[in-house]
Amino acid sequence: RQGSELSGWAMGRWTYEGIDLNHNFADLNTALWDAEDNDLVPHEFPNHYIPIPEYYTLANATVAPETRAVIDWMQRYPFVLSANLHGGELVVTYPFDMTRTYWKAQELTPTADDGVFRWLATVYATSNLAMASEERRLCHYDDFTRFGNIINGANWHTVPGSMNDFSYLHTNCFEITVELSCDKFPHASELPVEWENNRESLLLYMEQVGLG
Repeated sequence: RQGSELSGWAMGRWTYEGIDLNHNFADLNTALWDAEDNDLVPHEFPNHYIPIPEYYTLANATVAPETRAVIDWMQRYPFVLSANLHGGELVVTYPFDMTRTYWKAQELTPTADDGVFRWLATVYATSNLAMASEERRLCHYDDFTRFGNIINGANWHTVPGSMNDFSYLHTNCFEITVELSCDKFPHASELPVEWENNRESLLLYMEQVGLG
């Protein structure tokens, strides 16, 4: 009813219980960075396969059942590559999603595998028909074409508790976020075009598993 391009960024992301699924995973970043600052990594604190904090596993923790189900799924299967699909912008973001300086809304915060993440994001962005189009327009006010339609997530806006950061730090899975379209909620008639825009990029992205 609000129009496909007129709804807010968080529209459609909140559960019936009022939980924003985009920020609902355990914050493992802060624990890692605190340990790094205190010279505890890696002999006393791991820099990968970081365990979930005890507070997050409590019965009264604000964790959506959908989030718990996804975490159980990730722990059962050793995924190595993943992408989560969003709408409302045309860009590919890669970890870290959370700024290292906690009070900053934007800050370049690369992982130790920044080159790999930049490659994965570039593979998707350069083969996505909408992003690569010469007629590509700006969705809002950010001109991501200057960066090849990719950006470090934290350098765009900080997202504590993101699935990307959690996947990377807890399970060693390399995960990116693909903002598929300026339309946050495309009409049904537009879905075939959206599929064609992303079909080849999805296939090429998955093929990177065999090239790694």
